[in-house]
Amino acid sequence: MMNCLQALLSLALVALAAVPASAGGNNSVTYDSRSLIVNGRRELLFSGSIHYPRSTPEMWPDLIRKAKAGGLNVIQTYVFWNLHEPVQGEWDFEGNKDLIKFIKLIGENGMYVTLRVGPFIQAEWNHGGLPYWLREVPGIIFRSDNEPFKNHMKQYVEKVINMVKEQNLFASQGGPIILAQIENEYNHIQLAYRHLGDSYVQWAAHLAIDLNVNVPWIMCKQKDAPDPVINTCNGRHCGDTFTGPNKPYKPSIWTENWTAQYRVWGDPPSQRSAEDIAFSVARFFAKNGTLANYYMYHGGTNFGRTSSIFTTTRYYDEAPLDEYGLQREPKWGHLRDVHKAIKLCRKPLLWGTPSTQLLSDGIEARVYEVPGTKICAAFLTNNDTNAPHVADFRGEKYYLPPKSISVLPDCKTVVYNTDTIVSQHNARNFVPSTEQLGWTMYSEAIPANIPVDSQGPKELYNLNKDTTDYAWYTTSVNLSPSDISMRKDIRPILRIASLGHAMHAFVNGKFVGSAHGSHVEKSFILEAPIDLKVGDNQISLLAMTVGLPDSGAYMEHRFAGPRQITVLGLNTGTLDLTNNGWGHKVALEGEKLQLFSEEGLNHVQWTPVNVPGEAVTWYKTYFNTPEGHDPVALRFTGLGKGMAWVNGKSIGRFWNNYLSPLKMPTQNEYHVPRSYLKSGQNLLVVLAEDGGYPQKVQVLSVNRDTICSSISEFHPPSVGSWARKDNKLRPIVDSVNPEANLKCANGKKIVAIDFASYGDTTGICGSFEEGKCSSSVKSLVENQCLGKVECSVPLSQVNQNTNCGSDVTKTLSIQAKCAH
Repeated sequence: MMNCLQALLSLALVALAAVPASAGGNNSVTYDSRSLIVNGRRELLFSGSIHYPRSTPEMWPDLIRKAKAGGLNVIQTYVFWNLHEPVQGEWDFEGNKDLIKFIKLIGENGMYVTLRVGPFIQAEWNHGGLPYWLREVPGIIFRSDNEPFKNHMKQYVEKVINMVKEQNLFASQGGPIILAQIENEYNHIQLAYRHLGDSYVQWAAHLAIDLNVNVPWIMCKQKDAPDPVINTCNGRHCGDTFTGPNKPYKPSIWTENWTAQYRVWGDPPSQRSAEDIAFSVARFFAKNGTLANYYMYHGGTNFGRTSSIFTTTRYYDEAPLDEYGLQREPKWGHLRDVHKAIKLCRKPLLWGTPSTQLLSDGIEARVYEVPGTKICAAFLTNNDTNAPHVADFRGEKYYLPPKSISVLPDCKTVVYNTDTIVSQHNARNFVPSTEQLGWTMYSEAIPANIPVDSQGPKELYNLNKDTTDYAWYTTSVNLSPSDISMRKDIRPILRIASLGHAMHAFVNGKFVGSAHGSHVEKSFILEAPIDLKVGDNQISLLAMTVGLPDSGAYMEHRFAGPRQITVLGLNTGTLDLTNNGWGHKVALEGEKLQLFSEEGLNHVQWTPVNVPGEAVTWYKTYFNTPEGHDPVALRFTGLGKGMAWVNGKSIGRFWNNYLSPLKMPTQNEYHVPRSYLKSGQNLLVVLAEDGGYPQKVQVLSVNRDTICSSISEFHPPSVGSWARKDNKLRPIVDSVNPEANLKCANGKKIVAIDFASYGDTTGICGSFEEGKCSSSVKSLVENQCLGKVECSVPLSQVNQNTNCGSDVTKTLSIQAKCAH
C-alpha cells in the first residue's frame, strides 16, 4: 500500500512541476521538454492543415466536423498576405478570405488552432503568399535583413496579430489559437544571404515575441530558432529524421507530415499509403512527440490564379479529406484509429519514463512507464520493410507485419497495428449529368501593330504585375522578294527563346505553334515553320505565366517572358527580331470585357459552335445544378489549356493537353463548389487558349458511395473496442473480435451489396475478385447491412467451412453501395 501511495504522490508532484509559475491561470499555453501545456493540462495534439481560401465558407463547418471526427484536436492554417492585401493598403477579409470567421468556427467546435502567419508561406501558393507589389519596393530583398522588406513585413504581421487579438482568439485570451508561426522553412535559403540571413532569423523571432500574444511561437525547419521560439520538423518521417529541439527544454513538434505530394502539370499520380503515414505518426509519438500535423488534411482547390508556378488547380487531393471534402478511405479511418490508439496511451506517454529495448535485429520496443504503478504503454516496431517478425516482449509473443508498429496501451494488449487496416475503404465516383449542353462561341481577334513601346520584349512578370496570366507582344517585319526562298520545301522557322512559362505564336493572324516550360525547367524554346510574304508581316506572341514562383532565395529577381526572337531560313540569313521594336498589351480583350459574367456577355457577338474553335476562343453555355447535395465538378474533354468560370467565379486553370509520362492529363476534373451554383441555370464560360471543341465537356456529381471492408482472420479488433478506465485498459464491447464495419456518409443507407466473399479473395475496393477457395456469404451480409446507415459483420459469423487449406489466410471482403 505504501509503494502505491508513494507512486501516486510522485505522479501528482510531477504534474504540478510541469506547470510553470508563469502559467498565468487558466488561459495559458506553456511548454517543457515533454509537451505543450494548454490551460494547465498536458496535451497530445493531433493536427491537420486546412487552408480557408482553398475551400468556401459553406464548406468550412463540414470540413472541421470531419477533422474532429477523425481524431484531430488542432487545425493548422497559413495566413495568405497577397490574398488579403493584393493592392498595397487595400485589405480584404471577405468571403473565403474571412480568417476570423474560420478561426472562430474551429474554436466553436472545441478545437485548437496553429496560426502560421508567415509572411512567406510557400504552400504552392502564388508568390509564396507575398504580394506582387512588394517586388516593386525600391531596394527590397525578400526574406533578409533588409530594411524595406522588414518594414513591410512588420506592418503586415502587426496587422494580422492585432486583428486576431481584437477578437480575443489567442488561447491567452480564451480563444483557440495555441501556437503561432513566424517565417517558414528558412533554413533552406539562409546560407544564400550569409550573415544577413542569420541576423534576419534573430530579427523575425524578436518581432514575433514582442507582439505579446502569450502563446508559444514556432519556426519550422529552423535549427537555430532563437529562444523561446520552438524549432519544428517538416517531412514524411520526422520520428527518424528530426534532429530534435535545439534546446533540451523545448518539446518535439511536427508541423508538416506530408500526406502525399502536391501535383504540378505533367506529373503522374501521387500516392502515399495510409499504412506509411500511420507508421510515421506512431513512430513520432513513441519518440517523445507532442504534436503532429498532417499537411494537408484537406488540400482543396486553387481557385482563380492562386496556384504557384505550374501547380495544378487541385491541391493535395490524396489527403484524408479529398479535394471535395469527402473522406478518403482507408486513409481517413486508419489515421482516426492511430489517434485513438495513441490517446489510449496518454497517461504513460505524458507522465511516464521512457525506455527503449532492442528485442532482436530490427525489432525494438519503446516503453513508457510511471514508476511504481501499472501505468504502462509500449510501441513494438518492426523496422524490416520486407519481412514480418515475431517479437518476444515481456513473456508474450507478438506478430509484427513488415515496417509496422503495434500499439499496446497497457504493455500487453495490441489495440492497433499501423500496417493492418481495420477501417473501411471507399472508391470515388464521378457521375455525368445527362443534360445536353448548348454552346456558343466568340473568338478574339489576334492583335497586330500594337504601338511600339519598347525596343525589345518586356519582362513578363513586370508587365502583367500578377493581374492576369496573359500579355500580347507584337512586332512587324518588312521582307523583299530576295529574302524569301522560291523553293517549296524550304520554309522559314520562327524561333523564340523564353524564360517561361508558355506561349502561343501567330504570324499574320494565323496560329503557328505553342510551347511551354515545366515546373523543373521554366524556360523553353518555341520553334515553328511559318509562311511569310513580301511586304509587312505581323508577328504576335501570346505569352503566359502559370503562377508565380513560391520558393527559393532572391524571389524578387525571377523573370519570365520572351528573351530572343529570330527567324531562320531566309535567303539573307537569320533575322534577329529581339530588338526590332515591340508593342505590348496586358490581358486578353475578353478578360477586360469580363465575358465570364452575365454583365459582360453582351459586349460581343456569340455564334453557335459548329466547328472546333481557333486559338483564343471563348465558349459559353448554361447548365442545371445537379440534384442532391453531392459535390459538383467539370470535365473539360475536348479542350486543351485555359480557364473556366461558373456564374462569374473562377474555378481555376485547366490544362488537358500537358500529359504526364503515363500519357494522361495530370488533372481531369475541376471542382465547382455548390455555393457557386444557383437553384436553376448556371452560366459556364470557358477560355480555350488553343481552341478545341467543347461538346464533350461534362458536368459531374461526385460521391464516395462505393464502400468496402476487407478483414482477415488475423486482423485485430477495432481500436474502438477499448477504453482506459481507472488506469486500466478495458473492453467496451461484448465481443472483442475482428469484424467488417461499413458506414455510409451524409445520411445515406446501404442499398446494395455488390460483392461479398470469404476466402482468398483478391483486388481492391471497386474491383474485388473471387479467390480460388471463396465461399459466398452475400445473403448473410445483405441480412446484416441492407437498409442501414452502418453495419458490422463479425468474422465469427462467417467463419464456415471453405475449400481453403490451413496455410491460406481467409479474408472477408465486402463491397456495398450507398444512396439516399
